[in-house]
Parts: sequence; structure tokens; C-alpha cells
Amino acid sequence: MAYFPEISKIQYEGPKSRNPLAFRWYNPDEIIEGKTMKDHLRFSIVYWHTMRGTGSDPFGPGTAVRPWDDGSNSVENALKRVEVAFELFQKLDAPYYAFHDRDVAPEGESLRETNANFDKIADALLAHQKGTGVKLLWGTANMFSNPRFMHGAGTSCNAEVFAYAAAQVKKAMEVTHRLGGENYVFWGGREGYQCLYNTDMKRELDHLAKLLHMAVDYAKKIGFKGQFLIEPKPKEPTKHQYDSDAAACLNFLRAYDLLPYFKLNLETNHATLAGHTMMHEMDYSGMQGVLGSLDANTGDLLLGWDTDQFPTDYYLTAQTMLMVLKYGGFTTGGVNFDAKVRRESFEPIDLFHAHVGGMDAFARGLRIAAEIRKEGLLDSFVKNRYRSWDSGIGAEIEAGKADFASLEKYMLEKGEPAANESGRQEMLENIFNLYI
Repeated sequence: MAYFPEISKIQYEGPKSRNPLAFRWYNPDEIIEGKTMKDHLRFSIVYWHTMRGTGSDPFGPGTAVRPWDDGSNSVENALKRVEVAFELFQKLDAPYYAFHDRDVAPEGESLRETNANFDKIADALLAHQKGTGVKLLWGTANMFSNPRFMHGAGTSCNAEVFAYAAAQVKKAMEVTHRLGGENYVFWGGREGYQCLYNTDMKRELDHLAKLLHMAVDYAKKIGFKGQFLIEPKPKEPTKHQYDSDAAACLNFLRAYDLLPYFKLNLETNHATLAGHTMMHEMDYSGMQGVLGSLDANTGDLLLGWDTDQFPTDYYLTAQTMLMVLKYGGFTTGGVNFDAKVRRESFEPIDLFHAHVGGMDAFARGLRIAAEIRKEGLLDSFVKNRYRSWDSGIGAEIEAGKADFASLEKYMLEKGEPAANESGRQEMLENIFNLYI
């Protein structure tokens, strides 16, 4: 059965196309910097917003029209969603998808029943993967929606909730491994605090580290060789989340000897909430070797919450892909559309419009970034700006051959430092505009 009979497989038609259901910039087989666009971008569609999003918000119920969904939380309805999802993936020519355990399979009356439900859906997911060639970018466990996680999961003050979370991660890892997932993500939806008066922060962080070490140990036991990822987010739903930005995550990983096993899954909207740009978070992660994957979306700068909108800004995608290329491209990660259609965009066809636009925006960003790198104007400016470090006293400092005494002696003899030069920020922003 076709659930989107009016939609054909989305094709590349080139920049002059005015077909809203065609790619203007994303040509999967086109070679850029030695790789196909498909291999550079590794597009992934999320199961939660795309297949489970209803368009609800704090002020009203869902608006989304989904003829295939009977609204129940039954296994039968979940199995139907699998069919719908893979038709969508194929028609968008998306090579990957991603899920939380509770997105794809309903909870039962007990953990045993919940696991059995998950296994039934995993059977269907595996069969569709084999039949279509679509692969799993990553899996994860939803440890934030159920009321049992009101105080957190790995950071809960309730030891039995921690035990339940460990069991849930165990099962989600097993299914991710079975489905050939290339990564496993930890997003600490409630791993944080609302009030420090009732919080033992050190104990909570110690416990979270224990959970992650258990995951590392279990991956070795079952032979899962995928990449572990942590997704930073500063707030919402908690006042403060322990994985607040890339720097906080790296500090945590180093403090608990987890850095060899984890990289970061960065999201644009989360970077904004942390007071950073996505370019900043990517550069900071990339220079420390932990740039793992991207959740591709954007926030509304007029709203101070996680709106998860589809990316359409070429400046954003060009800056993002400039960082991806700078640090050698993805290995196991990809561009994962953790984005949802607006509440007012309620028809099934809007899912296609949204993903086509997002995929095209990132393809355009890739093209822009590659052109910027090819001409090298920005790189050459940066190299020249730091030239004083390439020889003389700068080279000695970087090589560890200088100390306070030698530097004092140097400046006493020299007098004043060489004159500073302009940073040319406006000129560089104008140069960037040349490529848009």
C-alpha cells in the first residue's frame, strides 16, 4: 500500500527548477572535494518529529492530519508507522533514519512487555532496512517522557529509577546493534536540576558517569562497535542540564575518563539556547577531536525555546559545512533532521516540503563551503594574521622554549610589541557574502 500516492521519488532538477518537490541543489552523486554529496551529508530522518509529531503545543492539542495513524498506542499501529516511514525515507532518497525506543514501540504494562513490543517493531524495522537499503544512523532511549524520570534517569535521586534507566539503555543498545546502527546517542533530557536546595550535584554527576561506563562495558560485551555520542543542551526542560554545551560535555567526559569512548552530537537550536553559534560549537568540538554528528535544525531567534525548525538559512548551512569539511567530514555521523513541521503545516505533503527544503539548504551550504575552501581567501587571511607565531619569539613560545624570564628579557630589549593590524571583520563578512 502507498501512503503517499501523489508523491514520486524526489529528483534533482537543478537550480533553475521551480518544482517545490524537487531538489535544486542536492545532487546525491555529484562529486565535491573527492566525495559524493550523499557521502558528505549522510542525511538522516528522525522518527520522533516526523512519525510521532502531532503539532500539539502548550496551548492546544495536535493539528497534524495523519490518515495512517489511528491514534492508538498499539503494536499494530506502530507496525503501520514503520511502513509509512520507509516509504517516506525512500521517496526522499534519505540513506539513514534515527529513533528513540519509545518513538518506534509502545511501552507495555511491564518492562518485560515493553521489551517484547520493542522486539516486534525491531523485526519490522530490520526487514524494511533490508528491503530498501535505508540504514540506522543512531538509536537512543527516551528517558525523559515517562513520569518515572521526573527527577532524571542516570542522575535520579531514586536508585531504582537509575536501575530502570540502565535496563532501558541495555535494551536500546541491543536493538541498535541488531539494526546495524552506526552510533548510539545519549541525550540527557532531564539530567539536570531545577533547584540546588534539593540537589547533590556531585553525586548526580558521579551516577551519570557510572551509567555511561556501564554502557561502554556492555557495548564491548555484545560487540557493538558504533560510536557513542552525547548531545549538548543547556536547558529545557530542566533549568540547567549537565550537558549544557560542548565545553561542559568535554569537561565531564575528561573528568570521568570517558573521553576515549564518546564524541558529540551537536544541534543548532541547542547551541543557540547555550548562547553560542553552531559554528562555535562545531569548531570547539572539532579542534578537540569530538565532532561526531549533527542534529540539523534551527531556532527562531525571537523565541527563547527549542522550536526545532527545518533549516533554510544558507548562511547557517554554509558555516556548518565549512566546519564539517575543516575537520575531515563525517565518519559515523551525519546530518540528522531533528526538526518538525510547524503546527500550521498539518498535511502529510508538508513533511516532504520541509525535508526537501532542509536537504537542499545543506546541499547549498556544502557547495558554498567547498567554494570558499577552494579559493582560500579566508584561510589565507587567518594564516597571515597569526604569522608572528610561525617564526622568532612566537615559534619559541609554541615550542615550549620560552619562560617568563626569557620573555621579559626579550621585551626589555625590544621595547614595544610590533604594531597590531586590523582584524578586518567587515571585509571578511563581505567576502563570505560573495559566495552566498
